[in-house]
Amino acid sequence: MRTILEAENLVKTYRVGKVDVPALRGVSLEVHEGEFIAIMGPSGCGKSTMLHLLGGLLTPTTGRIILDGEDLTAASDAKRTDIRRRKIGFVFQRFNLFPTLTAEGNLRLAERIHGNGGEDPQRRREVLKLLGLEDKLHHKPLELSGGEQQRVALARAVVTRPAIVLADEPTGNLDSENSALVLNMFQELNYRFNQTIVMITHNPEAAAMCRHIVQMRDGHIVEPTASIQL
Repeated sequence: MRTILEAENLVKTYRVGKVDVPALRGVSLEVHEGEFIAIMGPSGCGKSTMLHLLGGLLTPTTGRIILDGEDLTAASDAKRTDIRRRKIGFVFQRFNLFPTLTAEGNLRLAERIHGNGGEDPQRRREVLKLLGLEDKLHHKPLELSGGEQQRVALARAVVTRPAIVLADEPTGNLDSENSALVLNMFQELNYRFNQTIVMITHNPEAAAMCRHIVQMRDGHIVEPTASIQL
């Protein structure tokens, strides 16, 4: 199975005044194509820092990250931005949709920015259909429920066929019903499109939807991790 993401001995230390505060303490992780992984742990354990490092939004103090054959840690800021644009889809707790654009407009903008400059109407329709958004194409974010907005955000993340989707507490702003629906959509994308996904969550029910669970505590990955057969 092809390795999509490899993190080797990641250390991240923040300087607070005269004190070094460690967020990650030598974390290693390998993600293969088609995996759906949950990273769990209590608040402050380093899981969001981990995700931001994997996505090239932060740089590690030491360590190495290889994403789909490209070294994120050795890349310049401009190159790292280009890798993010081409190879990573992000889903956050906040939906971050453009309020003046329709659902379809948000996806088309993502295609222009994160794709190769062109649009793929067939892929767009396929993703919107899978996520149950066919009848919401012309709705703007304020005309959508929270669950629908998060599904649009998810569609935006995958429409350009990224090598990996990184999701940071994607159900954190949703009620239980919409949380379950959005998690089912993640699972469908993983199953139907073989989409590689790494999701940060503190919710055991969300983690149970994933194929593999990584536990973190105090900046470390806690062994053993758990595999789930779906």
